[in-house]
Amino acid sequence: MLVVPIRDHNPTVRPPVVTVSIIAACVLVFLYQLTLPEAEGDRFVFRFGMIPALLLDNTLGTKNIGVPPWATVFTSMFLHGGIMHLAGNMLFLWIFGNNIEDSLGHLRFIVFYLLCGVAAGFAHAAIDMQSTIPMIGASGAISGVLGAYLVLHPHARITMLLWIFVFVRTFEQPAYIVLGLWIGFQVLYALLSDPSEGGVAFMAHVGGFIAGAALIFVFRPRPARVIGAPPRRGPWG
Repeated sequence: MLVVPIRDHNPTVRPPVVTVSIIAACVLVFLYQLTLPEAEGDRFVFRFGMIPALLLDNTLGTKNIGVPPWATVFTSMFLHGGIMHLAGNMLFLWIFGNNIEDSLGHLRFIVFYLLCGVAAGFAHAAIDMQSTIPMIGASGAISGVLGAYLVLHPHARITMLLWIFVFVRTFEQPAYIVLGLWIGFQVLYALLSDPSEGGVAFMAHVGGFIAGAALIFVFRPRPARVIGAPPRRGPWG
């Protein structure tokens, strides 16, 4: 069974320049990964993925990594472990990212997105500080976008695809149900999974989502006040 969002019904004004650029960058990096032999591809992931033990302990040797440990928090956001990993992340970014970029503006959105990714990386590292398994993927930063979307557009309609063998149908749900269930499952999986075994970095999803829901209050531009405008009145004047 597959249940995934395929679109939202939430118009925008600004073109999603940054959202499309991030998607393009992730796709290009993944295509480069595909050109590498298996052993070289593994080395590439270890060089540019975020390794908690290296990030949190500067005394460890770093001669085999491609960038300083702190920078892997950023580089890891553009690497993916397979076509489904990439496709799922980019689908969520495409559906929800344009509205957050529209609300924040292009430059604010870039900083917001990266900070959510940083928060997700440190949330993942905090649960297993000695882990030498690299974390890769944009899902932590995208989780921040989902958190912001839930805050700003809880009632936006989301079209979902339900696919069970030969049975395929679509249906709509409000964002607060779709994203509320999504983060609920991420928390559950984070509590039940063993981070030392690798796999999906559920705590990164949780950390990114919380960061996005909080940071949107900081990054969203406040409505401009017009000097000399009459004060707002209630419905009774």
